[in-house]
Order: sequence, then C-alpha cells, then structure tokens
Amino acid sequence: MEHEPLLMIPGPVPIPQRVRAAMTRQAINHRGPEFGAAYADCVRTLKTLFGTANELYIISGSGSAGMEAGVANFARDKRIVSLVNGKFGDRFAKIGARYGTVTVLESGWGTPLDLAALERELEAGAEVVTMVHNETSAGIKNPAPEVGKLARKHDALFIMDGVTSIGGDDVRMDEWGVDIAVVGSQKCLAAPAGLAAIAVGERAWDRISEKRPFYLDMAAYRKSGSGTPMETPYTPAVPLFLALCEACKIIEEEGVPARAARHRRMTEAVRAAAKGWGVDLFPQLDEYHAYSNTVTAMRLPEGVTDKDLRGTVKQFGIEIAGGQDHLKGKIFRIGTMGGVGAQEILATLAAVQFALKKSNVAAGDGVEAAAEVLLG
Repeated sequence: MEHEPLLMIPGPVPIPQRVRAAMTRQAINHRGPEFGAAYADCVRTLKTLFGTANELYIISGSGSAGMEAGVANFARDKRIVSLVNGKFGDRFAKIGARYGTVTVLESGWGTPLDLAALERELEAGAEVVTMVHNETSAGIKNPAPEVGKLARKHDALFIMDGVTSIGGDDVRMDEWGVDIAVVGSQKCLAAPAGLAAIAVGERAWDRISEKRPFYLDMAAYRKSGSGTPMETPYTPAVPLFLALCEACKIIEEEGVPARAARHRRMTEAVRAAAKGWGVDLFPQLDEYHAYSNTVTAMRLPEGVTDKDLRGTVKQFGIEIAGGQDHLKGKIFRIGTMGGVGAQEILATLAAVQFALKKSNVAAGDGVEAAAEVLLG
C-alpha cells in the first residue's frame, strides 16, 4: 500500500482488493445466466441502498449518464425547475436545457435552496424538479424530503441525483416521494467508475417520453431487464458489473445501516478536526439543509494557499480535493466515501494538520478531536 495513493476526495475512492480482483477474470457471456445473476444481485442490494421497491437498472456510463437518462426519458419537452447550489446542480440544469424548458433556481454554492421559489414555480405549472441530494462541490446536503413533498403536492416528477449519498447516507427514495434517482459506482459504493444505476417509479413510467434516446432508452432497459436471465439492451461493461457485484457483497456484509453510520462517523470526525484547527466549514445551513455525510468542505485559512495545503498533503501520498470553478483556491474538501475507516481518516487529518502548521497557521490539535469522535 505504501506506493499507492490514498484518495480522500469525493470520488473516485479507494477500491477494495476483492473488487479489483473481480475485474481480472476471463470474460463471460453477457447474455448468459451468470451475468444475469450478477446483475440481479446488484439490483437487489442497490434497491436497499436507494430505499426503494421501484424498478432499478444499471447503465454502462458514469453518474452523469444516469442523470441524462432521467431527464431525457422523463422530462423531454417539459417545464423543468432545476435547483442549483453547486457544480452538479448546475450540471443537472444544463442537461435539462438540452431536453426541456428550464427555470434555474440558483443559490450561492453551499447556501440553502429557495423552497418558497420552488413552490411558486410548481404552482405556475412546472412539471419536473431536478436536484442534487448531496452537493459535493460545496459539502452541503439538500432537503430531498421537503422537495419531494412539494413535487407530489403539485403532481410534478422529482428527479434526484443521489450519486454521492446513496450507499453512504440514509436515503429513502419511496418515502421521500422521489420518482427517479441515480447513483454512480465510484463514490460510496466503492466500485470502479463507469456504471450508473437508475431507479424509476410508476409515476415516471406513466409519463415516459415517446421520443427517447437510443443508448439511454429506459424503456429498452426495462424490457431487457424483465427477462430471465436479466440483461441490458446493449453490450455492458462486464468487468465493471462483476466488480460492482463484489462491492455489493461487501456492502451486505457490513449492513446498510452500519455503512451509513460509519460514513456519518467519519465525516463527524473530520468536522471535529476542523473545529479543533479553527478552520471554518464552508456550507451555510438552515433548518432544512445539513452538512454532507460523505465529504467535508472547509475554507482555506487566511495566508494558506491551495498549493501549500494540498501540495504538502500530497507529499505523504494522500490526495484531498480543492475547490471547483470559482471556489478554486478558496476551499478544500476531504472525502469520506466507500470503505475508508479510522486509519485513513487519522492519516489524512495528521497530514492536513502538519500542512497547516507548516504554513504558520496556529492550528490546534484537530487529530485528537477526530480521534475522540472515532473512538466514541
């Protein structure tokens, strides 16, 4: 492990050896029973993580492919409201603009979404709402239950990006009134990048567009997935499916509630370290918004550059994330997704603490504060 970098970013995450090994086997027939059984096993586990009894299918493509599948199949030529308070909410809005008429309700990155403005748009006839549940660009968790309630009240579809929350936080798609939800493989699932899972509820199936994309046609995925063995409509990335299947086995061995609790504890430890250092967390919260449970965004202290901080941490073989777009050089982010535990957290925080002190920031002992959380 000494020569392998430790990725403590908001994905991709370190991949367990068992998962890596699953990709090295000889190819199998993607129309045969072995692949179908692996696909079905993944779906079973993923439904638990999504908190859904809805149909769920896996696409060979990144989380963005899943986002686009949701919009292209179920929001084409519709009035879309896109809630934006970070980079990936903005991406959702840009995808929506390719297929429908979009109204963007934008807040500053890491600040609360305007739910009152959302209700006004729904009252005016908006038919679809898009939202990122866990906005990693700013370290904020957005209020899916409240948005789902408003969407149902006004008979609008709710499409949710759960790319960085599903598998690492408590997600309840059906209970929250989410019609379409998406996850990416390389985040909290701790599998290789390149797969997206999308769950679709009955209200969405009733409103599927007649004019659909070819490769991302969810009706085609539904048809192929309903057979025995379960199949994809087009050639899938078989090694990635086998790796995801192994990752799902690891998730089941840990247990879904325990996995969410571990992610929450790891992130609480990072937040405790920030408090110990006197470093401000970036997001601004209200009664409906919360800190992310899978990534922590912090403001760079005065006098510390991104190069000073992340560059020093990288010398220890550990990668943490900086800010994106206009937040470059203003914040840094530590991801706590996948299979990470106390060892990885404490190593990362010790490296950050060293970098802060090297930059002459009077940092307190954040590592000790984090250790107290981890042992608690």
